[in-house]
Amino acid sequence: MENQLQIIVKDSGLETSKANYILEKFQDYFKIADEWEKKAKTIVVTDASQAVDMQMARVGRLFLRDKRVAIEKVRKELKEQALREGKAIDGIANILKALIVPIEEYLEEQEKFVEIKAKEEAEKLRIETERKAEEERIAKEKAEKEEQERIRIENGRLKKEAEERERQMKVEREKAEAEKRIMEEKARKEREKAETEKKTIEEKAKREREEAERLARIEKEKAGAEKKAIEDRARREKEAAEKKARAEREQLEKKLAEEKARQAQEIECPYCHKRFIPGEES
Repeated sequence: MENQLQIIVKDSGLETSKANYILEKFQDYFKIADEWEKKAKTIVVTDASQAVDMQMARVGRLFLRDKRVAIEKVRKELKEQALREGKAIDGIANILKALIVPIEEYLEEQEKFVEIKAKEEAEKLRIETERKAEEERIAKEKAEKEEQERIRIENGRLKKEAEERERQMKVEREKAEAEKRIMEEKARKEREKAETEKKTIEEKAKREREEAERLARIEKEKAGAEKKAIEDRARREKEAAEKKARAEREQLEKKLAEEKARQAQEIECPYCHKRFIPGEES
């Protein structure tokens, strides 16, 4: 691994001091990766009861994760110095990550043996559930087809029964229609008879009404003539009374006027206080 680092640094064209500086920064991580590549293979989890091994896998994974993060941090710090240094740093970091990531992934598999097993069991359960669901679907479709066939047969039977009922209903309907026609014919004759009788009664009633109207008209004319005679007599009597009253009123007004004129001519005697008109005899 030291040869790989030296080759990468040499190919980058860096000066010796910078090359040695970079080698110094990453040298320990190569050693760690080498050690844990061997240690990781000693941890093999095959049963859920291997809690200690799974814990060791977890410790190793977290340790390597921290180192991987530290490598990334060193890479960023060194890369900021120059683009040429960055090329060498990237190459070294990628090699280190290529060495560490598979070990880290392997240890994660050992650490999460229970979770992985649980996922596998869950996948098996899912597949089994889907298989049962598919079987149930097929069984359901078969049952539905059988039910559809039963319904088809039942519908055929019901259709025949319905056709027979319809035939019987047609016979009964035709019978009922024949009876209806007979009843309608009978009703028509009775209606015509009733209309004839009604017409006879109406004509008789019309003649009687016309006769009553004629007699009422005569009676009305007679009553009108009598009313007119009474009104004429009352008018004449009223006119005579009004004429008499007018004459009496005129006579009274004349008398009152004469009396008023006479009183205007009278004088009073200062001795006996009698009133008289001069020139008239006492």
